[in-house]
Amino acid sequence: MGTTDESDDSARAHHRLRAAIRATPGLGRLVTVRFASQFGDGMFQAALGGAILFNPERHTDPLAIAAGFAVLLLPYSVIGPFAGALLDRWDRRAVLKWANLLRGSLILAASACLLLGSPNPPILLLALAAVGVSRFVLAGVSASLPHVVRQSWLVSTNSVLATVGSGVAAAGAGAAVTVIGILGSSDRSSAIAVAVAALGSLVGALAAAGFDAHRLGPGTAAAGTGAPAGADAVRAVAAGLRVGATAVWQAPGVTTAMIGIGAHRIVFGIDTLIMVLLLRAPATGHALPAGLAGFGVAVGATAAGMLLAAAATPLLIPRIGRTRTVVAGLTAALVVQSTFIATLTQGALLIGAFLLGVAGQTVKLTGDAAMQIDIDDARRGQVFALQDTVFNLAFLTALAAAATVVAPDGHTPQLVFAGAGVYAVGLVAVAANTRRRR
Repeated sequence: MGTTDESDDSARAHHRLRAAIRATPGLGRLVTVRFASQFGDGMFQAALGGAILFNPERHTDPLAIAAGFAVLLLPYSVIGPFAGALLDRWDRRAVLKWANLLRGSLILAASACLLLGSPNPPILLLALAAVGVSRFVLAGVSASLPHVVRQSWLVSTNSVLATVGSGVAAAGAGAAVTVIGILGSSDRSSAIAVAVAALGSLVGALAAAGFDAHRLGPGTAAAGTGAPAGADAVRAVAAGLRVGATAVWQAPGVTTAMIGIGAHRIVFGIDTLIMVLLLRAPATGHALPAGLAGFGVAVGATAAGMLLAAAATPLLIPRIGRTRTVVAGLTAALVVQSTFIATLTQGALLIGAFLLGVAGQTVKLTGDAAMQIDIDDARRGQVFALQDTVFNLAFLTALAAAATVVAPDGHTPQLVFAGAGVYAVGLVAVAANTRRRR
């Protein structure tokens, strides 16, 4: 019965999106911008991962792997907040068109570097710029949506676009893996996959160009501020993060959740680096395919654990409370880290990836609930922005630190148990914060 209801809900949501597109022709064009961009992003990032992480021609060391992950994730925390502030001042139609064209040019330049056998630094710099520009495209689409959809359609349209968009990005990543799998792991095959990803930017730019100037906002008053936008954006983002940090400290339940999220992301960064290195040295076992395909299987196992957490957490919180749910998640993660992950074998790591997906997403969803319940609406956006920053920077900082001491083949048990120690410190910090609340 539940499956039938969910299918009916999904069918109704898709029907509402189709009806919205028919009623507002501009929505179809904006959806094209979004989906073309997300497909290209998924393909570009997966192809870049294949080139930097699993390309035997490059012999990438752990520090270069950390740099590769930073390229893919850092713009989401650093550039994303500024994109939102600037999009309230610039003509969004122009942003969508020129950002897509700029991103496509950067992607083609990265492809040329790969084809010519350039060293990693220029490729990573081009990729960092391309992913950063992508933040403007996706944020611009979200900010433009109210200009092409009636208010009564916004909720269902956003829901369907988010769901389908994730699938489109995954399809792009799958296309890159397929291209590299057919052509083999080499600079040439990665360059071809990266170049094909630029088509998404071209399609997005052409679709955005079909809108009239200022059709997607912002209003003329906001657009007229022009020159001081950058400085204003810096001040606005800094003030927002400061307000968010104050709100988190004043709500001990949210502080507990942030401690849990930060601890888990630190350990997850360490474990991700170990997994990549083990998959590049398949002699440790054959539970997973070697290279990029094996990493995709591990990511899928983590995603499956996150889906299980999404179903279980809403049932768990009302029964034991939010603080105990965070404690349960951290405790389970500590046990998994000390047992499955500590074996450093591919089969056990795959099981550990699934279980850490469950534990980590349980903590994350508990944090979302705490922020929605304990933080007033005026400050909730800043708190979620702060969480996103903590989420990514904790992962990247831990991965970079681990890269300085990890063995080239990933066999560094000390790092695994250091991760278990981080979970233990997180539990102690949660206990101390609980006493502060009392």
